[in-house]
Amino acid sequence: MIAAATEKHSTPQDLLTMPDGDFYELVDGRLVERKMSIWSSYVAGVIFHLLNSFCRERHLGWVLPEGTSFQCFPAHPSKVRRPDTVFIRLQRLSLEQATTEGHCPVAPDLAVEVISPNDTAYEIDEKVREFLDAGVLLVWVVNPEQRTVKIHRASGTGTILQENDEISGEDVIPGFRCRVGDFTLPPPGVVPGH
Repeated sequence: MIAAATEKHSTPQDLLTMPDGDFYELVDGRLVERKMSIWSSYVAGVIFHLLNSFCRERHLGWVLPEGTSFQCFPAHPSKVRRPDTVFIRLQRLSLEQATTEGHCPVAPDLAVEVISPNDTAYEIDEKVREFLDAGVLLVWVVNPEQRTVKIHRASGTGTILQENDEISGEDVIPGFRCRVGDFTLPPPGVVPGH
């Protein structure tokens, strides 16, 4: 992420009215540009698809793709973050809330961050801490290059999974499971390394 070159203090409302606001997060009044590689966007899309297919079939809740903005940080009411994929339990977000214009005020149950080449470890750690502090139960940090997922839990525990390990939705999305490598499989017909 790169801080936008601006002196202006921006607000969550400014982000909603900016023509290119979808490309930014808001941290301490600063616009922070979200730059994703094609590969990280693809991986985020695959994760969204896998989670959405599972949750939709079982009526578990809302799975939202990258770009959805969240203003759900009690200690920082003007902060806006855009995780790459999220899950919110059905009973925690009503249709009325979902159809209201603006940033989502409900903290997700699961937040997924897919690392892009320009992300720093500090920025990722800061986002994870913010999400957990906001009440997110489970945060997955997916590294497409290393084909790993680092799991952070509200309990303070963490786990690192490798490509052939199985990841699960734990108590947040009961029954969901797949191989970590399923997140990073290229589209059919693409030969890795070419």
